[in-house]
Amino acid sequence: MNPKRGASLAALMFAVASGVAVAQEACSASATTDLERLYCEVVAEGGGQGLPSQADFRRNQPQVQALLLRRPAKRLGLSVPTVTAEPAQSKPPSTPQAAAKPPKPEQVQTETQPARFGRLADCALKGERIVCPDRQFKLALNQPNRALAPGVLEDQNRLGLRPFQGGRSDEQQVRAYLSNAYDRYIPKMLAIGLGANTMSFTAFHNAFHTLEDGGVDFAERMERTYQLLKKDKLNLAVQARYHDRLPEKLALCEAINFEIIVCDNVATNWVFVSRSR
Repeated sequence: MNPKRGASLAALMFAVASGVAVAQEACSASATTDLERLYCEVVAEGGGQGLPSQADFRRNQPQVQALLLRRPAKRLGLSVPTVTAEPAQSKPPSTPQAAAKPPKPEQVQTETQPARFGRLADCALKGERIVCPDRQFKLALNQPNRALAPGVLEDQNRLGLRPFQGGRSDEQQVRAYLSNAYDRYIPKMLAIGLGANTMSFTAFHNAFHTLEDGGVDFAERMERTYQLLKKDKLNLAVQARYHDRLPEKLALCEAINFEIIVCDNVATNWVFVSRSR
């Protein structure tokens, strides 16, 4: 081999290796939770294929982060921390800003204001149940695969959000799009047995703006995440729930359809489903 060529190749290989090392150090240095540190370790060990970018990984709730990491961590012999801490403490520093983002239009309501489907003011929040005059709703937990409908974890079951094609500067148009998308997202998460792993609408709203600002199609990225969750759900067991907290008041809740009520305090999301579902 030509000595100069060999030296050039060695220099290129060193530069590539150095770049990888710097990227790994940057990942670890910016990690703020055990799950983020595990993410960096998995990527450093070469097990990051199929995982989202570090920035996208951070946008998921801790429960979803743990679910995404379980398979690659298991292959590498690494343990995934148990998610039992307060979600707000496990989120990156930007979380307080998320609370300031515009909520879903119908979610800004008092207990005396009607939701789109019936009057929640006529209902009563009783721990893990919401009791209404004509039906009751029960807190949705994560379900074992044997309790799911046939085929829901197969490739043909898609989240199916349509791409946003409106004007990003038109907040009313954006909210209408996200409202419809969220009303599809929640039942789809329930269908694959992940009722305790759902995003709040505020997190959903923030993810949309962050992804679209970065040139990433929100609907496409959500689809990819949904497919990853299905694969992990197919092979790995999940906890029924990750905490014992419950919504404090009915004003935190909204009926997204006749059978589903969603409550959130930004940090935590709860889904209640009617017994007829």
